[in-house]
Amino acid sequence: MKHKVIIIGSGPAGLTAAVYAGRANMNPVVIEGLAEDHQPGGQLMITTEVENYPGFPHGVTGPKLMEMMRAQAERFGTTFFTEDAVKVELAGDVKRVWLESQAEPLEAPTVIIATGAVAKWTGAEGEKLLTNHGVSACATCDGSFFRDQDVIVVGGGDTAMEEAHYLTNMCRSVTVVHRRDTLRASKIMQDRAFKNPKIRFVWFSEIVEIRDVSKKKVTSVVLRDTRNGELSEMPIDGVFVAIGHTPASKLFFGQVETHDNGYIRVQPGSTATNVPGVFACGDVADHVYRQAITAAGTGCMAAIDAERYVSALE
Repeated sequence: MKHKVIIIGSGPAGLTAAVYAGRANMNPVVIEGLAEDHQPGGQLMITTEVENYPGFPHGVTGPKLMEMMRAQAERFGTTFFTEDAVKVELAGDVKRVWLESQAEPLEAPTVIIATGAVAKWTGAEGEKLLTNHGVSACATCDGSFFRDQDVIVVGGGDTAMEEAHYLTNMCRSVTVVHRRDTLRASKIMQDRAFKNPKIRFVWFSEIVEIRDVSKKKVTSVVLRDTRNGELSEMPIDGVFVAIGHTPASKLFFGQVETHDNGYIRVQPGSTATNVPGVFACGDVADHVYRQAITAAGTGCMAAIDAERYVSALE
């Protein structure tokens, strides 16, 4: 077989796996993806400034970081396919992955799944156009850009409460906007949020528009009362959407074990799935941290796990 590993996904996890696999002479192939929800380079391709990736004291743009990672993987002999995987067969000693453009599948003894996850959005008017211009789905990534400013967190689960609490470390105020008057978050997270003097709650409300697209920055939101439909405008500097993420794992349903929320289940302290020779890394297997650096770390682990698996076979 020409390739010893097929890597599906090209975010920080997939490309780090490719660098390590390439250096181990595994002749890796990376299926980069093409569709909007799993595009080449992953979520960092829509991130303007990355300030917390080690080695870049002055920050780096998301696309630039991914371009550098891709060039590094290419240097070690990675073959890239800029398209989507449409079908996989993961059981047995030979794994097969079909691409849109090819009748014959790619074959290898190991597969690394690094397809990532995508944030769920509210769909409010202006939201898409203002993403990275005051609208974010990650407080840990972007919170520091809003020092001493007023921000909104949308959502009522544990993630929303965690994001709200985290943002109070740098923001002047945090307003949680929720469709109902009760939170889904665990009791401990609710109590922590209610006790925090910087967090206030706007109940029975949803965001229908984020302004101001013409100024390329967030200046206010239009809220709709979920009981009577009444509209009101609220001045604000930033909007953090925390209504969950969807892992890009649909292609693997029924082939590898997943948690109830769709994230791929890996063995503790490893990237091994329940299928021998199949490994998962990055956000598709991580619903807790979801950072570029943790994705890259597990990408390294997956490549080492795959290399050891192949060595044992040989």
